[in-house]
Amino acid sequence: MTNQNPEQIARDEIDKQLKACGWVIQDKKRVDLHEGQGVAIREYQTDVGPADYVLFVEGKPVGVIEAKRQEEGHKLNVHEDQTEDYAAAKLKYLNNEKLPFAYISTGEITTLTDFRDPKPRGRFVFTFHRPETIKDWLKKEKSLRASLLDLGTLPTEGLRDCQINAINNLEKSFKGNKPRALIQMATGSGKTYTAITFIYRLLKYTQAKKILFLVDTKNLGEQAEQEFMSYLPNDDNRKFTELYGVHRLKSRYIPDDNHVYISTIQRLYAVLKGQDLEESAEQDNPNERWQPKEVPPVEYNEKLPIEYFDFIVIDECHRSIYNLWMQVLDYFDAFQVGLTATPDARTFAYFQQNVVSEYSHEMAVADGVNVGYDVYLIETKITLQGATLWKGAYVEHRERLSRKKRFEQQDEDEVYTGKELDNNIVNPNQIRMVIRSFKEHLPVIFPDRFDKEGVFEVPKTLIFAKTDSHADDIIQIVREEFSEENRFCKKLTYKTTEDPKSILAQFRNDYHPRIAVTVDMIATGTDVKPLECLLFMRDVKSRNYFEQMKGRGTRVIPFDDLKKVSPSAKITKDHFVIVDAIGVSKSLKTDSRPLEKKPGVPLKDLLYAVAMGSQDEDLFTSLANRLTRLDKQITDKEKQQFVVKSKGKTLSDVVKDLLHVYHPDTIETIEQRVKEARPGAAPIETEELINKELEQIRRQAAQVFTGELNEFIDNVRKAHEQKIDMLNPDELLNIGWATENKDKANETIQAFKTWVDAHKDEIMALQLFYSQPYRRRELTFAMIKDLVEVLVGEKPALAPLNVWRAYEQLESVTGQPKNELVALVSLIRRVSGIDAALASYDKTVDKNFQQWLFRKQAGTLKFTKEQMDWLYMLKEQIATSVHVDTDDLDYTPFDAKGGRGRMWQLFGNEMDNIIQELNEVLAA
Repeated sequence: MTNQNPEQIARDEIDKQLKACGWVIQDKKRVDLHEGQGVAIREYQTDVGPADYVLFVEGKPVGVIEAKRQEEGHKLNVHEDQTEDYAAAKLKYLNNEKLPFAYISTGEITTLTDFRDPKPRGRFVFTFHRPETIKDWLKKEKSLRASLLDLGTLPTEGLRDCQINAINNLEKSFKGNKPRALIQMATGSGKTYTAITFIYRLLKYTQAKKILFLVDTKNLGEQAEQEFMSYLPNDDNRKFTELYGVHRLKSRYIPDDNHVYISTIQRLYAVLKGQDLEESAEQDNPNERWQPKEVPPVEYNEKLPIEYFDFIVIDECHRSIYNLWMQVLDYFDAFQVGLTATPDARTFAYFQQNVVSEYSHEMAVADGVNVGYDVYLIETKITLQGATLWKGAYVEHRERLSRKKRFEQQDEDEVYTGKELDNNIVNPNQIRMVIRSFKEHLPVIFPDRFDKEGVFEVPKTLIFAKTDSHADDIIQIVREEFSEENRFCKKLTYKTTEDPKSILAQFRNDYHPRIAVTVDMIATGTDVKPLECLLFMRDVKSRNYFEQMKGRGTRVIPFDDLKKVSPSAKITKDHFVIVDAIGVSKSLKTDSRPLEKKPGVPLKDLLYAVAMGSQDEDLFTSLANRLTRLDKQITDKEKQQFVVKSKGKTLSDVVKDLLHVYHPDTIETIEQRVKEARPGAAPIETEELINKELEQIRRQAAQVFTGELNEFIDNVRKAHEQKIDMLNPDELLNIGWATENKDKANETIQAFKTWVDAHKDEIMALQLFYSQPYRRRELTFAMIKDLVEVLVGEKPALAPLNVWRAYEQLESVTGQPKNELVALVSLIRRVSGIDAALASYDKTVDKNFQQWLFRKQAGTLKFTKEQMDWLYMLKEQIATSVHVDTDDLDYTPFDAKGGRGRMWQLFGNEMDNIIQELNEVLAA
């Protein structure tokens, strides 16, 4: 019957939720504790008065619910003492202990206090826990939160310092019962490995049973699954998947016999909504799509109750936990741990400023975990200023998909800006100017990449394009400008006809392709460790997105692994280069990219939102308007294809359905029909029935938008033309290293000088440089090697080749060092004042050797050809290893020429003198 009493409305909603969660509700006068596993008895008498609800599981009292009207939602904590009194009270007819679970609920907002916790504290929950869950909890000696105190000392073998710090601080946060925690770790520093390590510890040492690893793209989920499969704990010789079950969700079915579940947030949302989800909806980060103004709420799902997961680990948490998707996290009664390299203000706020790890890219570079980068600029006239298509000129028009061409006379002047390039107007001359300039200056950017025959090898390069069409144009021009075959440059995108994983694997592991072009495979999970160059031909306004794109180049790689794909590499990867051809390094960046309703939202995003179950009025109206415009543009043949793919509906029918569901007449008709069918129903029940019918017609209007139809609509729209500007040539305005590189270079050199000055009295190798010149002959290969290890161990960012490149930014440098050791010798000679300018040590040795030879042969002494060959070998040994002594003559390359014995035969008693003299003179 109709009941307007606020308390009763709250109790009606509480009753509904309890029933959904598996509880049987009974009045105190009609008690039957055997009617179900869980029974909630209203107004049960206690020695402090009647409790609103007392909960029984298998006949035993376990908790209470204190019901409050909705207006009390903002101050539930003032009722905590009253609720605890009911939990501690003696129930009529029973001699009970204090009941462990105390809920306070308005039907809209619910809190739970678990008195088994070390410091019981109320926490907000989506709804009530199921009876079988409470039964399972009570079987255990400790609550989950109490068991977290059992987390002992972390075994640190195989873990980096940043990982140890993150795990220790996170476990401290868990022990303090903090519901959310944020781990910020730079790309490449091992976030996923860190996560699997603490997940392993939670499963092994605490009462945690199920943990969700949440991602926002299928690609990330597959990457995580592989890492779980390969993870080997440092305290067990079995792999993670031999100890615990790991399952990646691919459908609505969720098996109950696993410990770790990997899912995209959009699939989990679909599960909670009781909907299927096509795999194509998991390809992209969903938060970059259209977001509704009013968020369709998730509903309780008995197959996936709120307590199903104990912990949720959210990968790339800066991206997809807001707006529509936040409620997926709010649904579960679980600790939340965020992982990201690039948090923004929203991220810090969501995780309540509980940052347990702050490990930035700069810190990772300083520790040698990541490599840093330099910026090289390419600026062209059309990129910056655009151009004009003049009235009367014949302009090429090209269909986006078929690439079919036609010419049409321009009927008016059309000015376009650089920002409009590659969407409606394409200027191949601009693309070609950028690619040609890039190719011509690659030897300047990577001067050490010539093979033995003097042929330049292009480092692994990733080009960021604006659209698929833009990517196709770039690929064609790259192949032409580099005079290369198809496999030299490939598209790395989900939409390629080849398997994107196969191309990605080739890019990672094989010699070809040398250059990849991508539009959408930008986020984490697409890491290519040998990648040394990023060419930006698209701008980015999001600071986080830019950081992710830069993150593709930061990964370190062992030298031997780099040589497998880039054989001409002389040294290990110690930096990467951003080639900025669009102004991305200078453009204004924002912390996030909020997506709101506006005319510029892409049609494919509106289609995606409907397919994901969004039913916002603005969404339906926007989509209807777009489809109405499309209906006027497409051909009769395309309209017929639409009818086939929509299973009998015309485009006009679909538009009418979308507009019909929110029409006032439709809503009024449904309201009237429901009220007539249930005249005595409570308002809350009537409203629920109305909403259910409205939901049904909205679903019917949306169900036509399958992945196949959406792809067809998007492709039909794309089929329309671009103008190709072949009339305006481009010109190069500026090219070279960015000015901020020089500031960084100066800081690096000053830091190196400071380090050398601080250690010159305590490290023998440095002492010799600052001593009398003749003492430099005492320098040995082992001394320099030890010095490199000390320097890199203390200051990875001051690795000799990093400092060398810093000098290249600021002054004229002669030659390229053959290895890290001789680079360090040259650098110390420069900072100690021995050399006025930086020169590769082998150049110094060559010059000194020529002068020594001239002096030696100025008189009657003339060396024979074989003696000269030996002297050149000794010179080369000093140039690459700093020092040579008699014992070296027994090894390569000397042993092949007869070794120590042959040199004695050639030089006799002068052998030792010559070796000592060369060590001293060549190091002068």
